[in-house]
Amino acid sequence: MELSPMRTFAKEEKSSARKFSSRRRAWKLKIRISWNAIKRTVVNTIRPHRRHLSCAPTIKNLSKMRQELAITNQQNRPTKTKPLAQLMIMPYSAADFIDRGDHMTPTKSPRENISKTWKLLHGLQNWEGHLDPLDPSLRREIIKYGEFVEATYDAFDFDPLSEFCGSSRYNRQKLFDELGLTGHGYKVTKYFYAMSRVDVPRWFERSELGRTWSKDSNWMGYVAVSGDKESERIGRRDIVVAWRGTVAPSEWFTDLKTKLKRLSKSEHIKVQNGFLSIYKSKSEETRYNKLSASEQVMEEINRLVNFFRDRGEEVSLTITGHSLGGALAVLNAYEAATTIPGIFVNVISFGAPRVGNIAFKEKLNQLGVKTLRVVVKQDLVPKLPGLFFNNILHKLNVINQRLNWVYRHVGTQLKLDVHLSPYVKRDSDLSGSHNLELYLHLLDGYLDKKSKFRWNARRDIALVNKSSDMLLEDLRIPEFWYQLPHKGLVLNKHGRWVKPGREPEDIPSPFVTEMPKNLLIH
Repeated sequence: MELSPMRTFAKEEKSSARKFSSRRRAWKLKIRISWNAIKRTVVNTIRPHRRHLSCAPTIKNLSKMRQELAITNQQNRPTKTKPLAQLMIMPYSAADFIDRGDHMTPTKSPRENISKTWKLLHGLQNWEGHLDPLDPSLRREIIKYGEFVEATYDAFDFDPLSEFCGSSRYNRQKLFDELGLTGHGYKVTKYFYAMSRVDVPRWFERSELGRTWSKDSNWMGYVAVSGDKESERIGRRDIVVAWRGTVAPSEWFTDLKTKLKRLSKSEHIKVQNGFLSIYKSKSEETRYNKLSASEQVMEEINRLVNFFRDRGEEVSLTITGHSLGGALAVLNAYEAATTIPGIFVNVISFGAPRVGNIAFKEKLNQLGVKTLRVVVKQDLVPKLPGLFFNNILHKLNVINQRLNWVYRHVGTQLKLDVHLSPYVKRDSDLSGSHNLELYLHLLDGYLDKKSKFRWNARRDIALVNKSSDMLLEDLRIPEFWYQLPHKGLVLNKHGRWVKPGREPEDIPSPFVTEMPKNLLIH
């Protein structure tokens, strides 16, 4: 006997309803189990600290909550358990470089008072116990001086179509204002310039225009001094000399002559001929180098030392440079230690080549000059001059010890590795490994020889690609992004794109005007 169509439909409808009800119960059970598990996890995490979890209305609030939880977890949990903040922090991705407001601003590292320890941090005991692991206060000081050197690149006019190519784009009074370095608490007191009497391989930038500010000289750096507040923090009046180096070394690697030249009356003390020429060359026929770079710098150092010593202050001299600038910094330190009695002289160099022979190294040690050489393993420049010959002789150390025609490094070395950073390409090129911003990035993440990149490193990673293409492409940071808007052109009132002239105060002047004494001690 056949059932009516209506009864069949009713039966199917009841069956469908039972299935739907069964599925809904199953989903409710799953949700309840999951929610109970979440509640137990949250309650177990927060209950010991009597905290209440609330929805963070902004990412900023969520960040604060993470920090609070990290602090309490560190205090109350076993040392083997990692802080919650460390577990929650993930490596940077492309999304982290999208501006979402104030919470994107990099957190500044605390700058504690080092007035009692500054001599140790500057090499009084040759940095024993301060490099492995790297002392946090020392890390901050090294990066500070590295940023002073980076300013010589950021302000330098590299444009061959500019009549001011080879000069600083800003005058000394506003250099730190333009480059965001006023927070370091120093004032620039003098610019200095250099030329060379020998043929040096592309160490100087030249304008391609007939009309130019100088046919012989380049801006090579500046002298600065710490203000009152910073001097109180660091325990003395610090005079800084920042020497500009070379951005892309690949052009002069193969052309670097290894000829050594006698530095002083002693026949044994010798240094690289090209470095010495840049440091000592002068000519009455030039506008900016009637005095050599050496004479310009030493004149200002002596003036500042005498001024602050007359006030009864302790004075130190910190000379810093990158690449070629690191070599010139060592020559500068040698001269300062030789001519100014009783001053603490310290060199912090980045990617610097060898400068002189064993006699030069021994004389620097005798003079008490403390040199910290920061190098990157993949960078070729610190292996120059004498890349191949010196490395062969290094293996024959007994023979090599007293050879006065063999180049020797000076001071203490802090070696970094490109592969330390999780944000940098592994197949990096030669120029990228020599880039100063890469050095500062690796320094910020360095803990010791065996540890990975510091998880709470705070320096802006995007700076690595300022003048290189070293960052991983996944981060989507443009390569070589530091440049003038529209490559220096501006739209004038007539609707034409033109190359603007410089403000009168930014035009290089061969006449040095001393900064008033009352402005030296802010």
